[in-house]
Amino acid sequence: MFTDRERWLYSKPQLVEVICQLRFPAILSISAREPADFQEAIRREFPQYKRLQEQSQPKVSGAPGSLRVEEGERVTNYQFLSADGKWKVNLTNTFIALATPAYTKWEDFAAKLDLILAQFIPIYQPAYFERVGLRFINVFSRKALDLEGVPFRDLFQPGYLGLLADEDVREESFARSGQDIEMAMSGGCRVKLHAGPGMLQRGSVKDNEVKFILDNDVFMNGNLPVAQCAPALQTVHIQADRIFAGAITKQLHEAMEPLETL
Repeated sequence: MFTDRERWLYSKPQLVEVICQLRFPAILSISAREPADFQEAIRREFPQYKRLQEQSQPKVSGAPGSLRVEEGERVTNYQFLSADGKWKVNLTNTFIALATPAYTKWEDFAAKLDLILAQFIPIYQPAYFERVGLRFINVFSRKALDLEGVPFRDLFQPGYLGLLADEDVREESFARSGQDIEMAMSGGCRVKLHAGPGMLQRGSVKDNEVKFILDNDVFMNGNLPVAQCAPALQTVHIQADRIFAGAITKQLHEAMEPLETL
């Protein structure tokens, strides 16, 4: 399931989004007033600003027969976007996140994240981080990779395919097939992983091509000292990369047109 091999830069990467989120104990001052000092510190890189009011998920409590549904809290979500809109920082009173569909390599992503955290930490002084997570969402298109007609079992390792790996069944027979797991990994990490075919819908436009989705969320939980967030992020990145490398076959690796090792 995991492979320790060289990282590659691809000409045809299949990443649709990368998200890094760091959760911390609630800081009420973040939602109490506009984050003007934080905006000023990152405004050169993230000049666009939005303030959103969001509703958190309802909570169900109580015993069977006397269940209660509690309305979710109103959450203020501050967004700071790059000029081209491809990089986004989200800040609420319980987390800070960086997301982009324009990921190229970890070193570039980590540099932007360092800039953000170097401003966030002294301004808001979180006590510690409760969760440090890195999520890679890959959506593999056989059409984009000139692999139309090639079965998924030739492109992904059996452990990520379930019954789709069986040569006695036709891929077209499946109405639904996917795996959702959570498991412990080395280095104190855990992973939530979804793997399987599916279709995407962007707004009202539905894409009829069946693609393979590899949604890989690697994280560390616990009261992590603020000074340890950089090593923790490096660890979760290494584990996320091991999962990706262990999921794909040589044929898929070559179809994405590897350019250079990183």
